[in-house]
Amino acid sequence: MTLLHRLAAAAALALGLAAQPALAQDGPLRIEITEGVIEPMPIAVPRFMARDAGGGEYADRIAQVIVSNLTGTGLFREIPREAHIAELTEFDAPVSFSDWRAINTEALVTGSVAASNGRVTVQFRLHDVVSGREMGEGLQFEGGEGDWRRMAHKISDEVYSRITGEAGYFDSRVAFIAETGPREEREKRLAVMDQDGENAEYLSEGMSLALAPRFSPDGDRLLYTSYEDGFPRIYLLDLRSMERRVLDEQPGTMTFAPRFAPDGQSAVFSLSRGGSTDIYRLDLRSGERTQLTNAPYIATAPSFSPDGARIVFESDRSGTQQLYVMPASGGEPRRISRGDGRYATPVWSPRGDRIAFTKSHQGRFHVGVMNTDGSEERLLTASYLDEGPTWAPNGRVIMFTRENPGAEPELYSVDISGRNLRRIATPVAASDPAWSPLRD
Repeated sequence: MTLLHRLAAAAALALGLAAQPALAQDGPLRIEITEGVIEPMPIAVPRFMARDAGGGEYADRIAQVIVSNLTGTGLFREIPREAHIAELTEFDAPVSFSDWRAINTEALVTGSVAASNGRVTVQFRLHDVVSGREMGEGLQFEGGEGDWRRMAHKISDEVYSRITGEAGYFDSRVAFIAETGPREEREKRLAVMDQDGENAEYLSEGMSLALAPRFSPDGDRLLYTSYEDGFPRIYLLDLRSMERRVLDEQPGTMTFAPRFAPDGQSAVFSLSRGGSTDIYRLDLRSGERTQLTNAPYIATAPSFSPDGARIVFESDRSGTQQLYVMPASGGEPRRISRGDGRYATPVWSPRGDRIAFTKSHQGRFHVGVMNTDGSEERLLTASYLDEGPTWAPNGRVIMFTRENPGAEPELYSVDISGRNLRRIATPVAASDPAWSPLRD
């Protein structure tokens, strides 16, 4: 697949941030992403220029976050600062492209920072060094002092988008289960962090087991499973007010594996009662519940297609764990997994074209992807235990849990081509990630 360069529209604005475009020219710079070997694009991100004394506190930190984001994709490699010939002192001064070509730079990110009275203002430009032109519009972001990392993520999204032609994913968060304590007394708390592992927050106490967090389509709410009363129950947590409530509490039942519908107004989940486990849909406003499967088998881990028309789930109705697709209103499911082994935890891509899954076969666990009809299955990883994939909001990267014998669980990410497997830094042992949409 080839991703041609295109200009991005103005970045989606964060709450309290403003973007202001400047005049610019288009350029031919691009990255070719194919099934062959990718040669990372050489990119330079000099220290941003400080426009006042306060800006100096953030100038280097913002540039370093941008470098970390872009090089972490495997599509870019940094031209180290010690190799830079040109010295940038004024943001609006012409760029000496010959100095950057001399050190084999192809893309150059320049920026400036000002900070005073609790506000930070960041400007940036992206330059195609090969053609000697500016790519797209320069942007300016404004926000509070605590927003500087988000501004760096938004700039990273813009650079990624303009060069690859795809939406970025850096200004997003990941919910996960933070695991601490000895294995026989493990505490599993609900937590959330930026996609790069920074700014981690704990959202639940360690007294009760928490599992399977899932973001709402607007990123403002979480569904998760808790064993607070000794049995699995689904909770809805509002991330703005931090208010929470239990969903569909029925005597003699266990509810788990929740996930929002694309409109955010309903959710699907598994309900176990009397030895049977079926999938239900719950209207979050009225509380009306609809049973979607009705068979003497286990049906769980439902996930909507982005258009809300279909649901993929796992079931043992064929004798082993396999993946099935059914209409969102219920009906006869169609099996889509056909390979050897057992399949679990399916998740529909936000693009709608693929389904990620966990597969176990011959003592190994894999995270893989397939087309929505089950064709073109591709295993991206192999390990003692890889499980629980979640998609980046652009559908290009997958995060999952990896656990090796005798080791703590960790979060990893991998490109859908199977390249660029990398560990995600977390403050403690972590499992069961759930990627948020891009933040507004």
